[in-house]
Amino acid sequence: MADFLPAVIETMPAVTERDREIIGSLRQHFADARGAFAGNTQRALRADVAVFTGWCAGAGRQVLPASQETVAAFIDAMAASKAPATVRRYVSSVATFHRAAGVANPCEAQVIKLALKRMHRERSRAQAQAAPLHDKLVAKMLAATGSTLRDLRNKALLTVAYVTLCRRSELVALQRADLEIESDGFGTVTIRRSKTDQEGEGAIAAVTPDAMRHLRAWITAAGIEAGPLFRGVLKGGRVAGALDPGDVARIFKAMAGKAGMTAEETARISGHSTRIGASQDMVRYGAELPAIMQAGRWATPVMVGRYTKRLTARLSAAVKIAGDREQF
Repeated sequence: MADFLPAVIETMPAVTERDREIIGSLRQHFADARGAFAGNTQRALRADVAVFTGWCAGAGRQVLPASQETVAAFIDAMAASKAPATVRRYVSSVATFHRAAGVANPCEAQVIKLALKRMHRERSRAQAQAAPLHDKLVAKMLAATGSTLRDLRNKALLTVAYVTLCRRSELVALQRADLEIESDGFGTVTIRRSKTDQEGEGAIAAVTPDAMRHLRAWITAAGIEAGPLFRGVLKGGRVAGALDPGDVARIFKAMAGKAGMTAEETARISGHSTRIGASQDMVRYGAELPAIMQAGRWATPVMVGRYTKRLTARLSAAVKIAGDREQF
């Protein structure tokens, strides 16, 4: 965050004693907070603050402390091109930035709440959901994938992602030491840290025999005895370092394209598509909500409901009654 301090200073009309106190508070806060948050959280905060400070500089407005009117104008400007969820995250980051500086938080003002309400009325809260990769699509993608070293890696990545419901950051963080192979063909992976487990208490996820078959084929072919479980494969078949979270969606998209999915369909695939598809399959096959939440390591049922709302609508009592009526 210290990278953005010069931008903050430039927005201040004069470097007064109070300004120096604010900058000192920021430096102290980010020194104290080092290591307290997940890397993705820190990167998102830095990126959001960069957007806000950049906008303020271009609009000739002061960043710290920002006025309520400045933040409201920022919301209006961002709402024109950004998704509502992104703008809400920006506002949360701006609030964090002000609390870190030890100044009044303008984001708690009524004018900010009204600006957000205005944005939601104009844009709606609904977000486009990533395309689900359910069991039949996963099988189709596996069948269309070859047997090169990269193909073995891709099949292992896809199947492990589906059966463990791992987020993309959790997948690429898995280490060989996190994998336990059982005698009955099953396996388990220890997820050391996740979005809902910032303290790093860890969680265990089962790997089914089919997924283990692909995983063991990859591990053996790549000669992985220690270190990252999922790695890049260079030209010539050389194994590189751990995959980046952004690689997960790229790999899934490429596999889907080979399986015959259209460009429009593959464009909607994300690193969370297996997570969405697996949760929908669990509902389809009759799993109860607590079991689905445990499998996906969700702390609340909100995301499960969002991922499965279209499917549960198809399974509603009204639809079942309509189906029964067709038999008369």
